[in-house]
Amino acid sequence: MAEPSPEIEKKIQELQLTEQRIHTLLMQKQQFQGQLMETETALKEVEKSRESFKIIGSIMVAASSEDLKKDLRQKNEVLALRIKTLEKQESAIKERTKKMQEEVMKHLKE
Repeated sequence: MAEPSPEIEKKIQELQLTEQRIHTLLMQKQQFQGQLMETETALKEVEKSRESFKIIGSIMVAASSEDLKKDLRQKNEVLALRIKTLEKQESAIKERTKKMQEEVMKHLKE
């Protein structure tokens, strides 16, 4: 089997970089999903609680339940949007990676 051309070696390196990018996106998505679950749980707790508190720095202070609910809902919206954006990026990169893999395999078989 012949040595891959410099062009193919470059494409292989690009593939490795895109796979690393996918991994990074997945890690970010996982973080945001964890945060989303936390805020959803917090929202449920605030809704069934009579008293509400908010942590500011290293202290806990009483807070309005309505304000907390509003903050948590906004945070949920932002997190959901970030997750959706990451999923779109992930999909686009995976599609590009698939095309690059096919191209590399085609050239390696020649």
